[in-house]
Amino acid sequence: MSHIDQSNPYAIGRDDAVAYLPENARTTFLRKTYSHLTGAILALIGLEFVLLNVVPEPAIRGLVARMTSGYGWLVVLGLFMLVSFVAQRWAMSGTSKAAQYGGLSLYIGAWGVMLLPMLYICINVLGEPNLPAMAGLITAMAFMGLTAFVFITKVDLESWGKYLMIAGFVFLGIIIAGMIFGFSMGLWLSGALVAFACAHILYDTSNVLHRFGTDQYVAASLILFADVVLLFWYVLQILMSLSRD
Repeated sequence: MSHIDQSNPYAIGRDDAVAYLPENARTTFLRKTYSHLTGAILALIGLEFVLLNVVPEPAIRGLVARMTSGYGWLVVLGLFMLVSFVAQRWAMSGTSKAAQYGGLSLYIGAWGVMLLPMLYICINVLGEPNLPAMAGLITAMAFMGLTAFVFITKVDLESWGKYLMIAGFVFLGIIIAGMIFGFSMGLWLSGALVAFACAHILYDTSNVLHRFGTDQYVAASLILFADVVLLFWYVLQILMSLSRD
């Protein structure tokens, strides 16, 4: 396994990497990974339903106002990045299944909070309750198409990692600068971030096939869940921008 690039955060460097196992073992791993991914997405949908339909509306309105006013969103973003780091570390744990599921659950909860302001504004301020479903459909179709491409070609995109990391830092810098100085690149930035999220789906799906071990299906599902929700986020942003015009 010396050919695996150790700079790749997903590289396990051991003999039971999924790509080197018999077909039945790979199939079992992928079934577990994508069933956990489906469960995570359904859990997120359920969490948002509770927040938007069960919790009293004044409480949600106040929470959204605190999250989005002043530098509140910078604080929320910083906390989200910290929680995401912890969740991924737990999910990558090779010794405790409880820690792995705890990491996935923590990450679902973090995204539930992050999505809340945008969903609230979309549904209650813009009066466009159908847009999240439309964004979800577009995201699902794009994800399935990109996943099918990787599965069919079995392409190994490990070399993309450093470029995606650089692009991620650039986009993060632009987003933070926009929050501080009050500017927005609008549809151009959202379109670029959709392309970035799609590239991450290709990269991470390739890593799931070539870099993960059979006991890492929870971590694999977390990585793919992050990609799906990120793509949904920016697709919904584009749809909301178009609805305002």
